[in-house]
Amino acid sequence: MPPTKHLLLVEDDPDIAGLLAANLREEGYSVDWAADGEAALTAIAGNRYDLLLLDVMLPGVDGLEICRRVRAGPVYTPIIIVSSKSSDVQRVVGLEMGADDYIVKPFALAEVVARVRALLRRVAALSEPIAIQADAVLVAHGLRIDVQSRTVVLDGQTLALTAREFDLLHFFARHPGRMFTRLELLNQVWGYNHDGYEHTVNSHINRLRAKIEADPAKPARILTVWGVGYKFAEADTADA
Repeated sequence: MPPTKHLLLVEDDPDIAGLLAANLREEGYSVDWAADGEAALTAIAGNRYDLLLLDVMLPGVDGLEICRRVRAGPVYTPIIIVSSKSSDVQRVVGLEMGADDYIVKPFALAEVVARVRALLRRVAALSEPIAIQADAVLVAHGLRIDVQSRTVVLDGQTLALTAREFDLLHFFARHPGRMFTRLELLNQVWGYNHDGYEHTVNSHINRLRAKIEADPAKPARILTVWGVGYKFAEADTADA
């Protein structure tokens, strides 16, 4: 049997936390509970969690700040934000901070469990190529993308990429010359079809271009297909 997944639930309402934790435990997950931001950060510092469920409105440090700090660290941890704030702006902010999904209160418990299961399944699928070919390295247009260490080197310099930026670049590099719409990229890289949030892709690509392009205004690696989406430039002979 696969090892039990260890989750951290960060929720200041004990009734909601109790219901969520009970349902997640019934699914076979190990669940820790933190009722405020400081307790959550302490738990994260002392444990290796497989997934975080973060409420936004918390006493002390809020969920978005927790998300930001986790994403600034060296270890990628899947994050689902659960919030009563349902506006498009709040959802986009959560995704921009690095959350993998955003669920609005009130919610169906079965939906939360399904989202947790789906995200963990996607993370496991992304890690499979690493287990099969631990030394996999992609070389394209001067970029050296190391799948095992999740590092990217350009002109001898290791780039400071976020986990999402790495996933996006790796996905592009695996499919040179193929055009993807923003919605397809959301589905393939983020793992969910976040209809209405295609501009999240735009902002991530802009930040990625700033790190990998000599002139981000005239990109040579990640190309815009106007009115359609984006594609990674075809491999050149020097990369073969």
